[in-house]
Amino acid sequence: MVKVLLSGTAGPYGWPEPACGCASCGRLSPGHRLPTAIVLDDVVRLAPPAGLSLAPPAAMPKGYRMTVTPDGYAVSGPDRGRVLHAVPGGQDCGSPSPSWAEEAYDLVLIDLLERPERLGDLRRRGLVTPRTHVVAIHLDHRLPSEAELGRRLAFWGAEVVDDGTILDTRRPAPARALAPKRVLVLGGARSGKSAEAEMRLITEADVTYVATGPTGRGDAEWTARVRAHQRRRPGYWTTIETTELAALLRSETGPLLVDGVGTWLAAVFDGCGAWGDPAHDRPRGRKPGRFGTALDAVGARCDDLVAAWRQTRAQVVAVSDEVGLSVVPATASGRVFRDALGRLNQRLAAESEEVSLVVAGRVVPLPI
Repeated sequence: MVKVLLSGTAGPYGWPEPACGCASCGRLSPGHRLPTAIVLDDVVRLAPPAGLSLAPPAAMPKGYRMTVTPDGYAVSGPDRGRVLHAVPGGQDCGSPSPSWAEEAYDLVLIDLLERPERLGDLRRRGLVTPRTHVVAIHLDHRLPSEAELGRRLAFWGAEVVDDGTILDTRRPAPARALAPKRVLVLGGARSGKSAEAEMRLITEADVTYVATGPTGRGDAEWTARVRAHQRRRPGYWTTIETTELAALLRSETGPLLVDGVGTWLAAVFDGCGAWGDPAHDRPRGRKPGRFGTALDAVGARCDDLVAAWRQTRAQVVAVSDEVGLSVVPATASGRVFRDALGRLNQRLAAESEEVSLVVAGRVVPLPI
């Protein structure tokens, strides 16, 4: 067993930071959380900003091993209990890790505010399993509040503890909350809806990102948007660019992030030739084609998407535009598209376990 005392859990200046005027620090009383300080079995001390202070080898308890890995500082006890202090930014140790440090850890102490995808990478490599106890440290005003910290950690399968908590490698990991199967995240332009959707899945080991919009070729502004989204996503995620969303929902079983429903519907309007054929604009006497009007074809695609959404075995987080709060489009086709997307959002929401609205970066859960 390795005993771990967390006498502090905050960033190097504490949370709140002295003399900091931000809203996050202003919500807390002085000394709420002290700088992270970790003591292993009363002998080995880990403390920022210097990082690791090793006790002389002779003072190390018998049977204990410690090494520096690319993931941070790894400790193994005589009962093979393993602890990882995942240091912010990682470490380049310059040599391969010993085999014992490449086994699953019992306890991981990690900064999840800097790069939460590091936890997903540890899961992907089998170093964090459902049995691993994950505790967030180096906490500070990078998040607006303790409440927001708790909300994120619930998605990430991690927990926060108070300063002065004593942990050990025999302590079982808390059962991870079952993630909702279908989540719809709504919001207006630049509301933070995509960042919210990505945050929910950022620590998963294997996520398929479904891009339904154009690639941006020939449009510098759109290309910049696409690249900004790409930079936020972990490099080990799989990206699929497709408008065959219903087929993907039926075939996939792992986590899917769909961004987004609005661009998918725009592509459907393109494919069905619906922009120039609002039903009320059809010339008198014109007969529907083989598949009815273009809007009939759009409706059929929407029906198929809703059916696939209802039947999917995947864990899906989908982003869509909340169009009801914007200005009324000036064109008939724009108004038809707005109405179609609004109806589709309602139908998907009715088949979702969870729906949230993002406004100015603030997340508002929408009750049933």
